[in-house]
Amino acid sequence: MEKVKSCGVICFTKTKKPSFLLMKRSYRYDLPKGHIEPGETELQCALRELFEETGITRKQVCLELDFRFRTIYYPRYRRFGGEKVEKSLVIFFGWVSEELEIVMTEHSSSEWVKWNPPHYFHNRIIDELLETVERKLMLER
Repeated sequence: MEKVKSCGVICFTKTKKPSFLLMKRSYRYDLPKGHIEPGETELQCALRELFEETGITRKQVCLELDFRFRTIYYPRYRRFGGEKVEKSLVIFFGWVSEELEIVMTEHSSSEWVKWNPPHYFHNRIIDELLETVERKLMLER
């Protein structure tokens, strides 16, 4: 079975009423993330993909390097003839000062969602990630 790895960043606003960024494809929510390139670290990949898909620069995001969400799932990939692959996903956590304007490149739109847990997007990965973020934020209080 082929193995692929993607990395990304979930961005939260550091405001009185925080919100977080989700990307939208025509039929589902997604995160700013993408495939790791040869020689790239997970963090380098996550920051590159964040910039490529949103326009948010490394200088605009403050990462909490103690947060690293990882999951594995088994989607079918057109690149591999529709075969199932083992996909490893790593998501880092970052703060931005406010709801930044997003430069759309690969998604149909984006949305800054107000943080008001629990959140359910009927997307296993996003829902699990947000539950993990909620635990992290509760520990910091």
